Amino acid sequence: MITHLHTLSGHQNPIYALANAAKAATFYSAGNDKGVVEWSLATMAFVKVLLPVQSSVYAMQRHDNLLFVAQRSGLILVFDVMQEKILSTLSYHQKAVFDVKIIAYKNELISTGEDGMVAVWSLKDFSLLYHFPVIQNTVRVIAVSNDEKEVALGCKDGIIRIYNSEDYTLITELKDHSLPVTSLQYDPGSSYLISGSRDAQLKVWTLPDYTISNSIPAHMFGIYSIAFHPTEPFFATCSQDKSIKLWDSRNFKLYKILSLEKNTPGHFHSINKLIWSGDGRYLISTGDDRQVMVWEFNA
Repeated sequence: MITHLHTLSGHQNPIYALANAAKAATFYSAGNDKGVVEWSLATMAFVKVLLPVQSSVYAMQRHDNLLFVAQRSGLILVFDVMQEKILSTLSYHQKAVFDVKIIAYKNELISTGEDGMVAVWSLKDFSLLYHFPVIQNTVRVIAVSNDEKEVALGCKDGIIRIYNSEDYTLITELKDHSLPVTSLQYDPGSSYLISGSRDAQLKVWTLPDYTISNSIPAHMFGIYSIAFHPTEPFFATCSQDKSIKLWDSRNFKLYKILSLEKNTPGHFHSINKLIWSGDGRYLISTGDDRQVMVWEFNA
């Protein structure tokens, strides 16, 4: 079902962020290094340092030919990958930015992080449109519903807060995790929201009313990323426990554990981020061991 294909080395420090490129078979990685790196899935090799950064990168989001790079400094770089230049530097957050997401129908970017604030930016001129407080400390992760009408925020107090994307009013608060929420995704079929936490639990919230329908003791330690396959009914999770797990997205059956402790290839430190390649052929993982691992998927 899923097998280790290649390990890409070159980063000198922990890696926190991955993003697919606009062009096929290319992706980006970044972390506690001095640059965003471009890799080729066609050649399984380093391509180039895409752009230098002045502080650690905690999240990246691509939109058309733009790459948004969120940094520990609180700054967000807007990089045009075709022109290979920085178009703008978004400055509002006073502390680290942990996540950025696009709301395409409004032509907006939203950002959040250690300051507990959400900032809303125009994709037309990169101006700051709006900002509002969520909590007094960290908001770790953002998920946008498939119809883009709702925005979920995973917070340090263990609460998931759901906002209306039209006017950013609070819709509801989901309280079942006992520790900070560190990963969050809406499933592609728009039937549920799934959350992961430092409490090592996966929680499934049925839409549209966000009633909790499942609680899964998924990992030994915090769950740092959840990634749904683009076309097949599977999702992957990764954790501070150094494992990757592959699940059925319909019945939550566990199919595969990728871990050195299970005598498979794997990471030897905390795994911080997962993405699927655009065509769904590869799962890409990375973390504190400075390695980028590429896994081949066969349904």
